[in-house]
Amino acid sequence: MALVVKKFGGSSVADAERIRRVAGLIAEDYSMGHDLVVVLSAPGDMTDDLIEKAREVNPKASRREMDVLLSTGEQTSVALMAMALEALGLPVVSLTGWQVAVRTNTEYSNARIERIDKERIESELDRRRIVLVAGFQGLNKYDDITTLGRGASDTTAVALAAVLRADSCQIYTDVDGVYTADPRKIPGARKLAEITYDEMLELASLGAQVLHNRCVQMGKRYGVEIEVLSSFERKPGTKVKEVTDLEKTKISGVARDTEVSRIALVGLRDEPGVAFRVFQTLARDKIVVDIILQSIGRDGTQDISFTVARADTERAASLLAAQQTQLGFARIDTDDKIAKVSIVGAGMMSASGIAATMFEALYDAEVNIGMISTSEIKISVLVDEADSDRAVQAIHRKFFD
Repeated sequence: MALVVKKFGGSSVADAERIRRVAGLIAEDYSMGHDLVVVLSAPGDMTDDLIEKAREVNPKASRREMDVLLSTGEQTSVALMAMALEALGLPVVSLTGWQVAVRTNTEYSNARIERIDKERIESELDRRRIVLVAGFQGLNKYDDITTLGRGASDTTAVALAAVLRADSCQIYTDVDGVYTADPRKIPGARKLAEITYDEMLELASLGAQVLHNRCVQMGKRYGVEIEVLSSFERKPGTKVKEVTDLEKTKISGVARDTEVSRIALVGLRDEPGVAFRVFQTLARDKIVVDIILQSIGRDGTQDISFTVARADTERAASLLAAQQTQLGFARIDTDDKIAKVSIVGAGMMSASGIAATMFEALYDAEVNIGMISTSEIKISVLVDEADSDRAVQAIHRKFFD
């Protein structure tokens, strides 16, 4: 029979009733003869609760100690799920990230998986045990606990599927697949039967909180086909894979990201190397920059505007301010009341009229555009955060109604 890796999110294991429900789904697949590796997230809002407790004790706690604390959420889930499966009379074992031997680099709070030693899991599967793995965590070269970043239990699941050469990798969430827009906010959103890795990666990076973007990257790299399913309904989900129906609509989805800020450097010297020095300053501190707009030089100066994650705004502005004399700019402006609205679709840039249709929708909705960025599979615009819901609705209606 098949080797299946399953991942259940925090909402799926938020309380005893839901844990028992998921245990029933696992038991059903086990009874069909499948070998099962199940990755679990922390229950419900437990991670947020732990972060709040840490802030009460020490608002500036080290990232190493935060990783030690936050890893306990997933351990709670696998232990409770093991108990639920034991109550059903099933053979099961729960394992932490370090018992599995998920080895990571040394970057606390956002570690990257370097390798997984699969011997322990394969030994347990040979004994016909259901293997429960705590997601989101690993061990670095110092044998310190590390975590992989918020939402990264998805990445744990896809990494295990790749290493174990699983027949299927199923990600269970509180929605029943990937939609053309957030179905909780856009009533006409449609579920997609399938979507390419590249399209899904763009949607994940642009605020569609269905899959962790690093899990999609890993799925593409190792050819792991991912299926997004509902924890609460038994019906087909959305498959994420390399090639999909070539005749499908050009646009796969509309996404909104409100966790962005715009930074503008005004009055920069208009000379070679200025942009390099600006972005090198940010790169040294690992601050990721997205949309960039440079004005045409005038009177020996120019302006550069760009976006960063909202959480990085203060740090980025401080780094640049410290280099004001060397960089030679007049002032820094920041704006965190913006949102990035994007359309995504494989090959859409080769189809005429896509950008015009998007901008027409925004014009009809009286939404002003701040900045524009394009690539082969996406068009993104910056708008006022207050207008972002209206913008998504207008664009979705234009392309999908």
